[in-house]
Amino acid sequence: MITSRRTFLALTAAMPAVATTVRSRSAKVETVFRSPGQKPNGLQAVKEGLWILDQGDNKAYLVEYKFGRVLRKLDTESKAGSGITFDGQALWLASTYSSEIIQADAHTGKTLAKYPCPGAGPVNWPNPRKSPLAPAEKPKPSGSPPANRTATGAHGLEWRNDRLWIAVPPAKMIYRINPDGFKIEKQFATAGDRPHGLGWQGKWLWCADSNDNAFYRYDPETGEYSDKIQLSDSDPLPHGMTIWNGWMWYCDDVGVVCRLKL
Repeated sequence: MITSRRTFLALTAAMPAVATTVRSRSAKVETVFRSPGQKPNGLQAVKEGLWILDQGDNKAYLVEYKFGRVLRKLDTESKAGSGITFDGQALWLASTYSSEIIQADAHTGKTLAKYPCPGAGPVNWPNPRKSPLAPAEKPKPSGSPPANRTATGAHGLEWRNDRLWIAVPPAKMIYRINPDGFKIEKQFATAGDRPHGLGWQGKWLWCADSNDNAFYRYDPETGEYSDKIQLSDSDPLPHGMTIWNGWMWYCDDVGVVCRLKL
C-alpha cells in the first residue's frame, strides 16, 4: 500500500515521541489521607496546601498536606470536574462532561470565564483500568449494549509562565494554551491513551496515565518522554496528580490521596 507524504506526516505527528533511552522504574506509594469528597479527580499543589477538584460533588477543596484538613471549600460550575490548577490569582478547572475549561475565583468559586476544550470528543477504551480499591462490579448480561460514549474534555491542567497546559484523553494530546484568546501554541501526543494529571519537575512535565497505571516524564518542547514510573497492580490508580517539594502527589477517584518520592 502506498501512503502519501501528507498522510505519513499526519500519522507521525499524532504519535508520541520517545527518547533514545527511556528509564522505567517502580516507586513506593504512601496513602496519606482520605479526600473530603468521594471522587477526587484533580490535584494542584500550592504553598497553602493541596487543591482537590472532586468529580462527584464538583466542589474544589483546599486541604492541608499532613492530614487533609479542609481549609477552603468552594462550589464550582464544573461537570464531572477532572483537573484543577492555580495561576496565582484564579483557579482553572477542567469541566470534563461539558468539554469546557473554566476560570474561577479562588475564594468564591464563581465562574469568571469559560472556554471550549481543545481535542474534546468521545473516548474509546474497551477495558478501562479500574482501581484495585473500587468495589467489584456486577458482570453485565451477555448481549448488553455498549456504553454510551458521549463527548468529554480535559482531565489534567497545569499553569506555568502565563500558559495553561491541558491533558485531553479523547485526543491523547497535551496542549499548551495562550489564555489571551485561548489559542493553541503547542501540542504533542501522549504515550498512553488516558492522560490525566499533570505536574512540573524543573523543566520536565510529568503526566499520569490511568489506563497504563503509570506516570510519564516529557520534554515539553519536543514531546519526547524519557522516564516512566510504573505502579504495581495493588497501588491506588492515578487520576489527578501534582508535584511539590520533590514529592509526586496523586489521587485515586475512590477517595484517597497518595504520594511517592521522585
